[in-house]
Amino acid sequence: MRLNEAPKMEIHIIDSGENPGGVGEPGLPPIAPALGNAIFAATGKRIRKLPFDIANLG
Repeated sequence: MRLNEAPKMEIHIIDSGENPGGVGEPGLPPIAPALGNAIFAATGKRIRKLPFDIANLG
């Protein structure tokens, strides 16, 4: 998904007095499984190794 295709998001960064950290990283780990599930839904083929090689699905 490209940035112009993404839904609008509201981001709230709370001033807590703690050291900064964790802003933006939590969304990264579920990307590979979500993409793998989307490829399976579209093609019926499971991809179980990274990096994905969608050229060899047929």
